[in-house]
Amino acid sequence: MLGSTMVLPESAKPHLLQAIYAWCLEQDLTPYLLVLVDYPGVSVPPGYDRDGRIVLDISPSATQGLQMADSWIQFQARFGGVARRIEIPMAAVLAIYAAETQEGMGFPEPSLPQTPEPDSSPDKGSRGGHSERPGLRVIK
Repeated sequence: MLGSTMVLPESAKPHLLQAIYAWCLEQDLTPYLLVLVDYPGVSVPPGYDRDGRIVLDISPSATQGLQMADSWIQFQARFGGVARRIEIPMAAVLAIYAAETQEGMGFPEPSLPQTPEPDSSPDKGSRGGHSERPGLRVIK
């Protein structure tokens, strides 16, 4: 699909997306977004992704109310005949490209924020400085 990705400041990404989107429309091409579905804040209908990614047609004929801001992309689109609100944090966009030619731009995959996993072992000994959620026990 796309060649290598470039390392750019995040602040450049919205401008590059808007430029490639405009170029696609000027060339009568269909702009597609490749989005990382598991990124926090991504709101897309479930079941349309493949390997944790979704390709979205963002052409004017496929979307309504498309807004590309500095940190978010939002629009409405139909999935299975049902209108859905789509919300995508800018960091979750992996690429924008023309469907017909595959020309566009890819971006580095963001690292997902790490969420600490709960301690599953009942008796670990010392806490080692970890802040744990207080719990209650029934004592008879």
